[in-house]
Order: sequence, then structure tokens, then C-alpha cells
Amino acid sequence: MTEPAITPELVAKHNLTPDEYQKVLEILGRPPTYTELGIFSVMWSEHCSYKNTRPVLKGFPTKAANILVGAGEENAGIIDVGDGVAIAFKIESHNHPSAVEPFQGAATGVGGIIRDIFTMGARPVAALNSLRFGELSNPEVRRLFTGVVSGIAHYGNCFGIPTIAGEVYFDKSYEGNPLVNAFCLGVLRHDQITRGAAHGIGNPVFYVGPATGRDGLAGAAFASQDLTEESAEQQRGAVQVGDPFMEKLVCEACLELLATGCVAGMQDMGAAGLTCSTCETAARAGTGIEIELNKVPQRAPNMSSYEIMLSESQERMLIVVHKGREEEVKKIFDKWDLPWAEIGVVTDTGRMVVRHGGKVVVDVPAKKLADEAPVYQRESKEAAYMEAVRAFRLDGIADTTDAAGDLKKLLANHSIASKNWVYRQYDHMVRDGSVVCPGSDAAVIRINVDSLPITKAEYAAAQAGQPAPASARVPDKFVAFSCDCNGAYVYLDPYEGGKAAIAEACRNLACAGASPLGATDNLNFGNPHYPEIFWQLKESVRGIAEGCRAFNAPVTGGNVSLYNQRGALGAIDPTPTVAVVGLIEKPEHITTAWFKDAGDAIILLGTPVDTADPLLGLGGSAYLQTLHGKKTGLPPRVDLEKAKTLHTTLLGLIHT
Repeated sequence: MTEPAITPELVAKHNLTPDEYQKVLEILGRPPTYTELGIFSVMWSEHCSYKNTRPVLKGFPTKAANILVGAGEENAGIIDVGDGVAIAFKIESHNHPSAVEPFQGAATGVGGIIRDIFTMGARPVAALNSLRFGELSNPEVRRLFTGVVSGIAHYGNCFGIPTIAGEVYFDKSYEGNPLVNAFCLGVLRHDQITRGAAHGIGNPVFYVGPATGRDGLAGAAFASQDLTEESAEQQRGAVQVGDPFMEKLVCEACLELLATGCVAGMQDMGAAGLTCSTCETAARAGTGIEIELNKVPQRAPNMSSYEIMLSESQERMLIVVHKGREEEVKKIFDKWDLPWAEIGVVTDTGRMVVRHGGKVVVDVPAKKLADEAPVYQRESKEAAYMEAVRAFRLDGIADTTDAAGDLKKLLANHSIASKNWVYRQYDHMVRDGSVVCPGSDAAVIRINVDSLPITKAEYAAAQAGQPAPASARVPDKFVAFSCDCNGAYVYLDPYEGGKAAIAEACRNLACAGASPLGATDNLNFGNPHYPEIFWQLKESVRGIAEGCRAFNAPVTGGNVSLYNQRGALGAIDPTPTVAVVGLIEKPEHITTAWFKDAGDAIILLGTPVDTADPLLGLGGSAYLQTLHGKKTGLPPRVDLEKAKTLHTTLLGLIHT
């Protein structure tokens, strides 16, 4: 197959600026091959490199004594929960794919975040999601809504993981660009933490999972540009196709493989597929990697090196195996009836070398590709609409004359109404760990010794036909989690909206009886090249960071999803979704939201109205939006000291 000539037009089509292309030339010392151009395009996209947001993300608190794997180190953050047990968790987006093909876009979003968790050596035990759509009066929105919910349910239910919590909002700003954020939590012992690094010169590199096809081609680059009608149709092939049953087999095989001690490093093939998994594992280890594409299983005929390297076919893993233990690995893959191939080797060159039929088609310094993408300090300017937001007063808002009728209208608001239709489609009782299911303030799961992956000692005993050794005692642990964000609040005051998101998530944990351990964020915004959009991003991150410090909830990782805007519909409301995980000390402290017995007292904690607020807490409220058609006014200010006091008081009441 003849490769196209590298022209300025082709470079621009790959979303590389002239300056970025010049840097590619400097790194290589020559013009790139077509495959190398594609590789730089995806690895230097916002989705993979965070080139527009790295300076902003440095504002998050990321250090704490209980953090075992921190933000940016690996595929997911890991936090110690005591007794040698840890939890791995992360949230990620699949927004653009879900806008183009809602069922598969949402389904593969769930599959991708599950892989991020078991790649770390953890067994996935719970999932949640945060969803945003336009108004349900629009038939296209209803199609997207039902497709996304069906996709999430299909993948989670078939894989066998409880989807146990989440949130759904409806607002016109998401009309052309729905948001699908998926969260997963897994459990493991401290000594089971696995790194995505290609350690060990001479170690063989294995591919496991279904054959590579043309689905999901350059999906990371697709997610790093504005969504238009034209791009949506052109990139329909960039939406991956998922197989949850295959993923379940891959998960079980990988966890068993880790128990053998054969694995030197493991990485899932997520965004940018084989490209990202090879260059990132080499970069983390400071080694090189060489692979042969003819050895990669392919389900489409005549695939080019460009297509194989950039495909995002799902349920695939890259595993670095200790040399001499290949037969053990092959035996386990065959046991689980999984396709596999030995495709390469770890080298000492520091370079990612790709051959296709013996011919070198890629020869790139791995670390420069993975870690040295250009980083930009984008211009930031307060949004022009903020002047009107600050000026808004309630003078033109008449007092209600029908409080009961207005209350019914509020309760009928789709963002407020029961989400039973959504979560009843999710299996939230699969496995045996679900304690508090959807509908309360926060979900709660139980972790015990049966939740954990098999240990090396247990595996060795099983292979020898001996009784399993007595597992180290692990007392039951109860983990609570919640995800929250009010996009209208963030739109009207990004800083206060960011604080409100973390405060609400932590308040939900307190209502369940939990103290926060850590947070993961999903920053959903429009195009960062617009100064007003970048201002929203910077200010909301500042607010979230301040809230995380107040609640001692360090950020362990997350995701940035930019370019969430579509033509004349404009950008979405800024939506920095925050998921917070907490620990409940004792089972008797687990608390739910619903009323229990007749005659129980109902007490309001906190100040009903901030008298210093001229809008009396109605700025950005559902009341103004639903009954008066106005999304304006500064939202209520979050006093973090008072919020922390409320949190502590709630826990004190529950504990007594």
C-alpha cells in the first residue's frame, strides 16, 4: 500500500500545528512516515497529552500519606484503606463517541474504565456514571438518552459489575453534545499493585484480546476537536465496538496471570490503542520496545501499519512477561480461550520501533513521544455574560401565588424527578457487595477477603493441588462514593461552582456515614482556544482544588474532555464532574436518605438563607430555570469552613 506524501494539508488534517510539526521534525531529524505522523497526532492530542490543561491541573492537591499511586502516575489512582487493602478508582469520559453512536459509545466508555482498573491489578467491584443530555422534548435527545443508558446497562450487566450510583441532568446546553462520564472502583492488596511499564531488557511483549480491526481508528484525535455534523458522520468509524463477555475473560485471565508472578508490566490498549500502550510502557520504564505488526492478530484484510497502530478496537491488553515464562502465560490465555500473540520485545534503546513485514515503519524516541508533547498557556478572560449574571436581581420575579403547583412543576423537572427508569436497567446487585443501592445520597459497597484478586500463594497452592492457605484476615470494609456537579452553577460562577461540586459530593458521603479519602475528576468543557472557555476551566479547577484541600480529599487522577461544543449550538455548560470516595468506620454507621419511622424528628442543619446574598440562594436555581425560564444570577456562595463543620456534625450525629 502506497503511503500518502506528507504535505502541510495532511499535517493540518491530523490536527498538528506548524510549530508542532516542526518539533516532530526536530525529534526525528527527518520527515515522519505516514504512520509516525498518525502516532504523533494521537499522542499529542489533548485526550492523550493534556497539552492545554497540564499547567492548570497542577493546582490540584495530589499528595497524602494514604495515596499509594498518585495522579498522573498510572492508569488509575490507588488509596490505602487499611489492613493491607487498597482501592483503585478513576472516572473517564466517552462524550464524542456517545454523541455519534450512543449505545456503543457509552458501552465502550464503561469497558475502557473497567480496563483501567484491572490493569492496576485490582478486581473491579463497582461502577457509577454521570450523564448530561439536552431537553427531553427533543426526539434526538431522547434517542441519545435511551441509547446511552442501554449501552451502559448492556456492558456493565454482561461484564458482571454493579452499576450502583450516578446522576443525570438535562439542559439545553448539552443538546448537541451529551456527556457520558464513567467511573469504576476496584480492590486489591498493596503487594498486588501492577505498573504499566516495560521493565526487563529482553522480556517478550504479548498481545491478548480480540483481533485488531478498523473500529475506533484515531478515536483519541476525534475526541480532541470540536464536534460538527460533518465530523460526526465522518468519524462514525472512530466509535469503538465493545464485547463485555470478552472483557470479562480478559479481566479474569489477567488477574490470574498476575498471581503467577510472570508479569513484568501490563497496560490496556485504550485511547490510541497499540500506539499508546507501547510508547507509554517504554517511557515509564526508561526502556525501548520493538514490535512486528505482522504478528498482531487482525480481523480485517490488508490493514496498513497506520490502521493497526491507531485502531482502538476494544478489550485488548499489552503484557510484558518475564523472559523464560512464556509457556505459563500461553497456557493461561488458552485456558480462558483468548486470542494472543507474542508481538515484540523490550529493548535498551529508549526507542519505540515498529516493523511491518520486517520493514521499519516507526522509529521514535518513546519518552519524547509520550511525555514531551508541547504544553500551552492558553489565554484566559472572564466571560462577557458574567456582567449580566452579577447584575441580576429578583425585582422582576413575582412571589409565588401557588406554592403547591410550583412545587409539582419543580418535581416534574427532569433533572429533579426520579431516575428510577435509568437505574432499574442497571444490575446493581450482581456480586455480593452492594449495601446501599441507587436512590440514596451515596452508594455503599462492602469489601471483604472474597472481593480481592487471588494471591500468588493461593494460586501456587491450587496449581500444586493443595488446600488454599488461610488468607490474611481482612475485616469487612464499607466504601461509599458519590459523583456530583451542577453545571448551571459552574456556568454562572466557575469558582463557586467548582467548590459546590466537591462540597456536595463530600456532603453526600457524610449523609451515608463516610469520611472522604480521595477524589477523581472529569473536566468537561468547550474549546480551550476560546479565552472565556479557558477562564471557566481555570476558575472551576481553582474552586475544586480549594474544596479538596478543605475536605482532605486529594485528587488521585481523572480525565479532561475538551471541545464539547457543536456548531451553532455552542459550548456545553462547563461541567467539572467530581467523584469522591470515602470510608465508613463501622457497619452500624451506614445511613440512608429515606425517612424511617412515623414520629421521627425532621431537622434542618445549616443556614436556610444567606442574608448577605441578595438573591436569597435562588441564583442559578432550578426554581428560576423551571418556573421563570431564567438561568442567571450568582449561585449561592460556598463557605468551606461551614461546609466542613456541617460535614463533621453529620458524622458526629451518625456515630452517636
